[in-house]
Amino acid sequence: MDQFSRSDLSPYRSFTRDEWAALREGEPMVLGAEEIDRLRSLNDRLSMEEVEAIYLPMSRLLSMYVEATQGLFEATKRFLGSNGAKVPFVIGVAGSVAVGKSTTSRVLQALLSRWPNTPKVDLITTDGFLLPNAVLEAEKLMNRKGFPESYDVKALLAFLSHVKAGREHVEAPVYSHLTYDVIPGEAVSVDRPDILIVEGLNVLQARQPSPSEADRSVPFVSDFFDFSVYIDAEEDTLRKWYVSRFMRLRETAFRDPDSYFHRYSKLKDDEAEAVALHIWNGINLPNLRDNVRPTRARADLILTKGEKHAIERVDLRKV
Repeated sequence: MDQFSRSDLSPYRSFTRDEWAALREGEPMVLGAEEIDRLRSLNDRLSMEEVEAIYLPMSRLLSMYVEATQGLFEATKRFLGSNGAKVPFVIGVAGSVAVGKSTTSRVLQALLSRWPNTPKVDLITTDGFLLPNAVLEAEKLMNRKGFPESYDVKALLAFLSHVKAGREHVEAPVYSHLTYDVIPGEAVSVDRPDILIVEGLNVLQARQPSPSEADRSVPFVSDFFDFSVYIDAEEDTLRKWYVSRFMRLRETAFRDPDSYFHRYSKLKDDEAEAVALHIWNGINLPNLRDNVRPTRARADLILTKGEKHAIERVDLRKV
């Protein structure tokens, strides 16, 4: 039985699009059409109506969670008689390649930064914590890029640990989608934001300890999250979106001579589509089935998209 087929047994409460939209409760729209256009990722459709129906209620709910967490922090400070550093509220955003994680993360960042108690909202992607291509090639992992073993998990856990400890200027490495590699020596600084959004394929995965770690407690990336979102869609839909994005990139970013994928810009339509399907079937689909989708049930909120990119159902974990 699917975990969502019986509402009395499911750990989630399900909402139709209209039911979820009603939870906006008159919250004013704070993003203009031009800003929404800037937030939209390539090949992802994002309308003003989608922001109003889905993302405004989300930001309202998250602002309540953050406010409650901030209240608990203040109560703990009073109890301890201390002046501890502010600890960011961390939100994880997970889901398949091409599902729209980046768009969702950027929209949430824009909306949450408008709330008076969370003016500073930072966003990082776990792409920066991928192992450099030279390392992946040496370890024969280039064809498993995006799989859990292709990340520097130790560095990612250290980053999140420092952020959650309230440290100032915690640095995260930067990834270039043009060169398809981590940029040596470049970093972004996270300096005690009110909210940190962490977006990535496998951020909800339960990490398995290596044999040398068998006797120690090994944290998961998600252990540092205060709230998590999983964006879902049917496999066939995701495949179509991935191929469509690849074909658009072939006409845009791939044309740059510095692009890692520049060689694909010269392919004919049928050849490019065949390459996209080969990458999807050989890399992205196995990763989705084996590593990404199994983490869906660990999310606090699940957004399910239909073929036209619109979110059709929202599942919120019961408290």
